[in-house]
Amino acid sequence: MDQRDVAEFGRTFHRFLDEVVRVADTTPAGARSLADIVQDFVDADPTGLPVVSERFAHFEHPTVQVALDVLVDRSGTGSQLLGVAGMGREHHSLSELLVASQRHRAFWAGAVDYVAVPVGVDDEVACVRFGLYLVLDGERRLAVLLRGASPEMGRPPSLEVLAATAEDAHHWLSRLRDERAARNVLRGQVLSFEPSDVEPGIGPVRFHPRPDVARDDVVLPGGVLERVERQVLGVARHRGRLVAEGRHLKRGVLLYGPPGTGKTHTVRYLVGLLRAVTVVVLTGPSIRFVGEACALARTLQPALVVLEDCDLVAEDRSYAPFANPLLFTVLDEMDGLAPDSDVTFLLTTNRVDLLETALAQRPGRVDLAVELPLPDAEGRARLLSLYMDDVELTPADVERVVARSAGVPASFVKELARRATLFSAERGASSTEAVDVHAALEELMEAQEALTRRLLGSRDDEAPGRGDPGPGGWFAYVPKPESVAGGGPSGL
Repeated sequence: MDQRDVAEFGRTFHRFLDEVVRVADTTPAGARSLADIVQDFVDADPTGLPVVSERFAHFEHPTVQVALDVLVDRSGTGSQLLGVAGMGREHHSLSELLVASQRHRAFWAGAVDYVAVPVGVDDEVACVRFGLYLVLDGERRLAVLLRGASPEMGRPPSLEVLAATAEDAHHWLSRLRDERAARNVLRGQVLSFEPSDVEPGIGPVRFHPRPDVARDDVVLPGGVLERVERQVLGVARHRGRLVAEGRHLKRGVLLYGPPGTGKTHTVRYLVGLLRAVTVVVLTGPSIRFVGEACALARTLQPALVVLEDCDLVAEDRSYAPFANPLLFTVLDEMDGLAPDSDVTFLLTTNRVDLLETALAQRPGRVDLAVELPLPDAEGRARLLSLYMDDVELTPADVERVVARSAGVPASFVKELARRATLFSAERGASSTEAVDVHAALEELMEAQEALTRRLLGSRDDEAPGRGDPGPGGWFAYVPKPESVAGGGPSGL
């Protein structure tokens, strides 16, 4: 068999396959192929035109949808939205869809697929999950395929733009990026990142209601809250003056102290006041998304990036015995923003001893480090008033509880209030009384509850509840003695 015989066999076999496809054509009667529709619109063979693609993060899908709707609805622009029908469409690029449609009538116009995507705590927007826009933009004719995320295939959302030239496609995508920046649905939200279920990286975002914590509910030693407010809120309030005098806006604040003293509570108070600020909360495993958080903060500034429990990052020694790449990545990201970026980094830690060396090796990231100690006697009295304002406690009752609970954090007092209510309910009383508070305190201070106290952040000495404990304890942090009135904050 010579080459001519092989070529003839190939042509015959190709005609055979075309006939098989024609006989097995599943295109509904009267339906037009996708390629024919696009060809009529662009007035050219679409299989020979360039396609420019752009992927974006899962959480950007609603922003892209909003920006796209604005762009195609502008005066002087016309558009038509089509669905794409046919088996296996998710597996093909726009170019492949058009080729398969032209040669084998594999894809045709159908219904548009939508998906509801959250854009707030109680709000969502309908986004196109798979749809083709035919856009008449002045003299430009474009076919724009928008597809949502395909978690089962590990694909993020994407746009594919077919145009007469690649320059036309890039120009249109540039305009879309401008609209995305101006209309980002995440602006002014409080959010956290969720990991993707099917691939490394970020999946959807979780939206959180903005906290509403009264200033009187934040119980701190005298002057501490004022310093934090000046650094976090004052810079935001006087950004114009600072910029005019050449001062930097980017700032880092570290809140440190034992567990349960209210670092998260203080963060919630600050977040509640920054109403117009975009807040990204990173805690636990999501701290690895600090790069994406900083990029988002840079886009949506003014912004606040909250890094909770940074000591968990510092304890990760899996890469090197004396260094932590992830922690240094966090610190480098903090340093990477321009000085005039209106971005605040708010870090919390229970183990400042683990962070101190790393922070010293990367100076300038943190402008203010504030200790949130265990509450002193006055602080515990204020916490009792805060958490048990509906319980009648005499001055003698308060004095007894305060003396018995030395060395406990705010979270302990919060739990004490709950247990007192349970004691009251179990004895059939209609309201919580002092006797319930004392009974709950005695139970919490028993030796059998030692682990509970530690999990709540208390420091035990050899004789639980007998005066203020001395230095030491179950964690490395040693609080200051009871010399500062006001105590710790009001818990988590």
